[in-house]
Amino acid sequence: MKLSREKETVLETINKFKLQNTITMKHLKSLLLAATLFAATSFTAQAQTKVAHINTQELVESMPEMQSAKAELEKLAKTYETDIQAMATELQNKIKQYDSESSTKTDEENGKRLQEVQGMEQSIRQYQTQAQQDLQKKEFDLLKPITEKAKNAILKVGQAKGFDYVLDASQGQGVIFAGGTDLLVDVKTELGF
Repeated sequence: MKLSREKETVLETINKFKLQNTITMKHLKSLLLAATLFAATSFTAQAQTKVAHINTQELVESMPEMQSAKAELEKLAKTYETDIQAMATELQNKIKQYDSESSTKTDEENGKRLQEVQGMEQSIRQYQTQAQQDLQKKEFDLLKPITEKAKNAILKVGQAKGFDYVLDASQGQGVIFAGGTDLLVDVKTELGF
C-alpha cells in the first residue's frame, strides 16, 4: 500500500508536470502565433509604403528662374562692390592728402582730419554691413518663390505617383542610400523643362 501510494504521488507529479508543460506550450504557441501575425502585418504595411527621393538642390539649381535670380544677385553684388571700392578709393586719397599736408597743419586741424578719416572708415563698414544684409534679404526674396514652386511640383508628382514619402537626397540631408524611385526627371517635366 505504501508503494502504491508513492507510485500514485509520482504519477500525480508527472501528470501535473505534463499539464503545466501543456499550458506552457499553449502559451508559447499563442505567443509565437501573435509574433508571426505582428511580423506579417508589419511586413505588409512596409510593403505598402511607397518612398521616393529627389535631389532638391539639383532641381532648384536647374530651374530657369534660378539662373535669372543668380544673375540679379550678381548684378546687385557688383553694384555694392563698386560703391564700396569708390568709397575706399576716396578714403585712400583723403588719407594720402592729409598725410602729405599734416606737417603744415596745426594739431587741432590734424585732429579734425583724423576724426573725419575715422568717420569715413566707419561709414564704409556700415555700408558693407548694410549691403550684406540687403543681399541676403534679396536672395531670400528671390529664392522663396522658386523653392515654393519646386516644393509644389514635388508634392504634385509624388501624390500623382502614389508615394507616401518623398525624401530629399541632397548632400547633407540625411539620406544614406537613394535606391528607390528618383522623381527629379518627373518633377522637371512637371515644371516644363
